[in-house]
Amino acid sequence: MSVTEREETGIATEVPAEIIDHLKGLEREIQKAVIGQTSVIREVIVGLLAAGHVLVEGVPGLGKTLLVRALAAAVGGRFSRVQFTPDLMPSDISGHVMFDMKRDAFRVRKGPVFCNFLLADEINRAPAKTQSALLEVMQEQQVTIEGNAYKLERPFLVLATQNPIEQEGTYPLPQAQLDRFLLKIFIDYPAQEEEQALVQHVTRGVGDQLDISAIKQLLNPEQIVQLQQYAASLRVDDQIVAYAVRIVRTARDWSGVEVGPGPRGSIALLRAGRAHALLSGNHFVTPDDIKAVTPSVLRHRMKLTTDLEIEGYKPDDVLADILINVEAPRI
Repeated sequence: MSVTEREETGIATEVPAEIIDHLKGLEREIQKAVIGQTSVIREVIVGLLAAGHVLVEGVPGLGKTLLVRALAAAVGGRFSRVQFTPDLMPSDISGHVMFDMKRDAFRVRKGPVFCNFLLADEINRAPAKTQSALLEVMQEQQVTIEGNAYKLERPFLVLATQNPIEQEGTYPLPQAQLDRFLLKIFIDYPAQEEEQALVQHVTRGVGDQLDISAIKQLLNPEQIVQLQQYAASLRVDDQIVAYAVRIVRTARDWSGVEVGPGPRGSIALLRAGRAHALLSGNHFVTPDDIKAVTPSVLRHRMKLTTDLEIEGYKPDDVLADILINVEAPRI
């Protein structure tokens, strides 16, 4: 199929070597700052390619903030960070109208949300009213200030972090907001060799901060948008679509699941599956791509019954059983 035919059908037939080189290079650049955590880095890039927001959960000191800063440095986008606190107001995120004494007129002061990459650090420390300020921007990619809508530049990604072990002074994220995150990624302690390399790297300088100055800008925002469009053009067989839907519907009806994923879960599986396929160098989505992204796509869209939680089950355990029981297509 020629390039023209591909553009007319919207279906990619093979991944150009240039794109594969870009994506491999992006991984390498991020790894200069984030030592280890290979699977976490790949999942964040999947979120980037799928144009989806990402929630990263892990205990303090594992490099959640560093990961987001490294990603922004490698793609050259505008980066903003908001430290969520109990006294944070919605206008502190979106912006507000203020009176300009010099001009004797009102003007709009745009908030930190007007960027390419918004780091919502410790997002669960702000009350629901403030968290809800992100709902519109995450879904519509626009901000409404005093009745006027302002579109955000693409790409726009919210990368939020939260600490799973501290409960005092935190507010659970509303399910409506959780559903707008394409992925929920767990970042765990590094392996011994990785931690040793990390300690050696950090202690070469003063303090305990990792430096991202060594990261080269490989891409620009326009190229990221093109990669997102390319990922959206990858071929998805009808059997793969049916497979993704079966997984979500099975999770919805699974014993011990109080609230299951909605149709947005099926959509997210296909979006993330396409991105995973592209990152793997494939021009079509396979059942393995869907399986690989299922935990991070669905774990935050499920609520287990109290009995199941008391027994020590987690959404990932249930999803592992579901993937075993739902037959994958052979294509």
